[in-house]
Amino acid sequence: MVADSTGAGTLVAPSAGQPHGAPEIPAENDALFKVDLRSIYVAVQRNIWPIVGIVGVALILGVVITLLTVPRYVASSRVLIEQREDQIIEMDPVSYNSPKDAELFLRTQTDVIRSRSLALRVVESEGLADDAAFFDALGRELPTEEDVDPASLDKDGLPELRRELAVELLQDNLQVDLPIDSRLVSISFGSANPEISARIANSVATNYIESNLARKFDSSAYAREFLSQQLGDARKNLEQSERDLNQYSREAGLIRVGGQGQNADRETTLSVTNESLVQLNQAASQAASERVAAEDRWESIRNQPILSIPQVLSNSAVQSLIAERSRVASDLAEERVRHLNDHPNVQALESQLARVDEQIESLGDAIKRSIRLEYEAAKEREESLQGRVAGLRSEALSEQDRGVQYNVLRREAETARALYDALLTRYNELSATAGAASNNVSIVDLAEPPRTPASPKPVINMLVALLAGLGLAGLFVFLREQLDDVLRSPDDVERKLGVPMLALIPKVEDDKISEDLADPKSPISEAYQSLLTNLRYSSGEGVPATLTVVSATASEGKSTTAHTLARELANNNRRTLLVDADLRRPTLHRRMEQRDRPGFTSVLAGEMSVGDVVTPGPVRNLFYMTALPIPPAPSGLLATADLEGIIKELRESYDHVIFDSPPVLGLSDAPTIAVHVDSVLFVVDASAGKRGSVKTSMRRLSMVGAPVSGVVLTKFDASKISGAYSYYGYDYYDYGSER
Repeated sequence: MVADSTGAGTLVAPSAGQPHGAPEIPAENDALFKVDLRSIYVAVQRNIWPIVGIVGVALILGVVITLLTVPRYVASSRVLIEQREDQIIEMDPVSYNSPKDAELFLRTQTDVIRSRSLALRVVESEGLADDAAFFDALGRELPTEEDVDPASLDKDGLPELRRELAVELLQDNLQVDLPIDSRLVSISFGSANPEISARIANSVATNYIESNLARKFDSSAYAREFLSQQLGDARKNLEQSERDLNQYSREAGLIRVGGQGQNADRETTLSVTNESLVQLNQAASQAASERVAAEDRWESIRNQPILSIPQVLSNSAVQSLIAERSRVASDLAEERVRHLNDHPNVQALESQLARVDEQIESLGDAIKRSIRLEYEAAKEREESLQGRVAGLRSEALSEQDRGVQYNVLRREAETARALYDALLTRYNELSATAGAASNNVSIVDLAEPPRTPASPKPVINMLVALLAGLGLAGLFVFLREQLDDVLRSPDDVERKLGVPMLALIPKVEDDKISEDLADPKSPISEAYQSLLTNLRYSSGEGVPATLTVVSATASEGKSTTAHTLARELANNNRRTLLVDADLRRPTLHRRMEQRDRPGFTSVLAGEMSVGDVVTPGPVRNLFYMTALPIPPAPSGLLATADLEGIIKELRESYDHVIFDSPPVLGLSDAPTIAVHVDSVLFVVDASAGKRGSVKTSMRRLSMVGAPVSGVVLTKFDASKISGAYSYYGYDYYDYGSER
């Protein structure tokens, strides 16, 4: 919909394929993530006082919290941690060139500073377990015997309880920071006393350095003792491994010779089994090839007739027998021509032919049998060679297994010898450097008592309170707007209902409605003229011939809209009939001189014709039809009457027929009428229109297929809407009027 000069808007034609009467959803509904700054501004303007209240409460809370917070002083000392560590066993030096390794080392040191053991060391060195000022600076009281149940104490009693509490307080208020790309570790401690904060921060740094030195000394002593034990074990392992190697070499009977050339440091094996295995394996492969060839020859002739086998046909004896058979068969054929089958010559030739066939068959079987015997012989030879190969392979594998075990024992002996030499060298180095202690940690900056507290910070607290208040206010506005179902403006109609708005009718006092409607230049008259214009261009056929005006509930301006629209059409020289279709609470008869004149009810009941109940209106071309008399069952009357035929008859007599229908919610009258007209105009009260009731009504109309053209927003008061909607004000309607 595009806004016109009156602010009412012009309906955009529906897209192709869109069903008739289904309003086009505005494009803004498709842009789910599009930021509408004007809508945000309207929401802020509408909820300005709740926003101010929420932000004000947040600021007040920020002030109260700041005033009630005990000042906290934080003192910091800095120590330099170099990357170095002692090695127990001499090997490739450990380096921290990798950034990951360096970061891991430094973070490990920060964990050491935070550890409970170091905290306990600080508590004992500073006597914090009995220092009442330390507990007071951290907001705690020094535990006394009166404060503790004696039954809950262990054997150490009250001192142990104080020590544990002091360690817990120290760890809770200690902060260790490791800057990026730096080896300077900052040790900070916070309390309500600046002197105590500085003393504890310096004590943690000092005790960390001392504990680092103590760990190195303890580790050196432990290393010497550890290496002494390891040397004895390594010596025993070396002797045993060399003894096992020599014993196994004799038992296995392995003959080992040294390598030559590039393999001088390796040993080889003298073995006849391997050479025999290679030769026999070659013979087995040749036998397998011969067996495969013989098997192929046998399988190719196995199921073939004797005279189809190439080896049989190529035999000279078979060829001679075949030639003889041909000759005897020829003679037999000649005799059968001259004599009968029982003739002696014929019988003699038949016997001779049978003997020749028998000889051919016998000779062919012998040749076929020789091919099979050749295949079986090749198969037996292959199996024999494969068996011998398997035996030699087992012997070769056993010999290799013995060689593997020998290599294992030899490597164990060499490893034991290398380990013993390394341990002995490292033990001598530690013995020579015992007592020489070095430290890779040093203090760079000592902590000094801070002059100003680190917290609270009023400016930051107020800024956080302001941001929190704005965030909560924004959340409140968002939730309120999402749950708000009031239709206040044209944007609400299109955004919340997804239907176009045909007209925006300004609010007018009840006692001035008739006067303003009579003035063609009044804002309300201009608005209804805009509605008529939009209806004219809402379809290709102009203003619908039959139109019903509906609303969700009563008193939303439906009757006024229907009457004004009918009068405007009549002023345009169009024969217009206004039908009061509200059979429950009719209002049209009150505008007429004859208030008891029958109308739409009588026509529906078939008691009177249309011409008998139509009354001329106060304007030329305008005609009225009341809803009298009020029927006892309006829904039943509308359902049983020939409503379609009545509307068809009215269309033939008038250019436009407008029905003033009852509300949609709770009644079936309006949907019944809506399905028989060309267009449905939905009226919504801007001062009390609820999205829920309107959407329910629209859904009912959609279920019956009513052709809803759009919405008319009535009783719109621009003065009660935010300044963002000022373009909907009365100035547009007053354009051209006298000032």
